[in-house]
Amino acid sequence: MSGTLNKVMLIGHLGDEVKMHYFEGGGCIGRFPLATNETYTSKQTNERVTNTEWHNIVVRNKAAEVCEKYLSKGDKVYIEGRIKTRKWQDESGNDRYSTEIQCTDFTFLTTKNDVGNTSSSQQQSQQNQTAQSAQPRQEPITPKPEVNMPEGDLPF
Repeated sequence: MSGTLNKVMLIGHLGDEVKMHYFEGGGCIGRFPLATNETYTSKQTNERVTNTEWHNIVVRNKAAEVCEKYLSKGDKVYIEGRIKTRKWQDESGNDRYSTEIQCTDFTFLTTKNDVGNTSSSQQQSQQNQTAQSAQPRQEPITPKPEVNMPEGDLPF
């Protein structure tokens, strides 16, 4: 295989709200921490051990606005993207590095019913479905074609 691959798939919980940054050109990015857990039983102590890994997620433009609107701290989400390491300098002039997940796709795994409230868009779609099912379906009436057949002949 001659190519390379930089792909990350994570399922975890948001550690904080989505923080938005807007730019002059109309673009924006959203950032949030994502926690993934690894649980195993220690062979020495026979106790369950949970290790939490934190990931810095970066989402761009319209996807960032969707995340800001619908995601909140604690929500479970599937993130797909690629690893990107940025180099920057702190106030003292020291080189610093940040490893981030540049999100290319996501799926919300926590429904608003899990949280205890229903979003207005879900309520609206449920109301529309109820209203449609309550009304009788009216189909257009098409006239039956006239058949010119002699009396006494049956069409079958």
